[in-house]
Amino acid sequence: MGYSIIEVDSNIVVVKEIDVLKLSPKLDHYDRLQKIHEKVCDVVEKFSPDSFAIEAPFFGKNVQSMLKLGRAQGVAIAAAMGKKIPVTEYSPKKVKQSITGNGNATKEQVWQMLKRITNLPDKPKYFDATDALAVAICHHFGSKFPVVAKTAVRKKGKSGGWENFAANNKHRIK
Repeated sequence: MGYSIIEVDSNIVVVKEIDVLKLSPKLDHYDRLQKIHEKVCDVVEKFSPDSFAIEAPFFGKNVQSMLKLGRAQGVAIAAAMGKKIPVTEYSPKKVKQSITGNGNATKEQVWQMLKRITNLPDKPKYFDATDALAVAICHHFGSKFPVVAKTAVRKKGKSGGWENFAANNKHRIK
């Protein structure tokens, strides 16, 4: 399970933590759910977030895997709700669209955009962590009263930022 905490400071997205919770396949499913609950509670206690965003379940072919994933997501959501933190879900396609402009982007394409947005130097070991960061930034971009995101790295002599991107890509904005 990937997770990420971001803070928007002076219109810059600052990554406070990005990591994964690795669960042993030898653990009973209920023990894994307990570990997820404990981890979410620990992260909430440590960072006191204003909101909680999670990727909505996607539909796969393996029904048992889908049930287990749904339970894990439910436990994480319940842990946040237990601390009175508002929860928002985003579909994988919405997250990719928000980060890259393409709802069918690959994980590597998402990472490349996240790297530009956050200035993180190294790719985390697991894509679950970058997926979590993408959800957090998608939530920031989609919040009701977003801070104007000026997170693009500007190169000397070139104008950048979301305003320029939007002006030059009106056909991509819906």
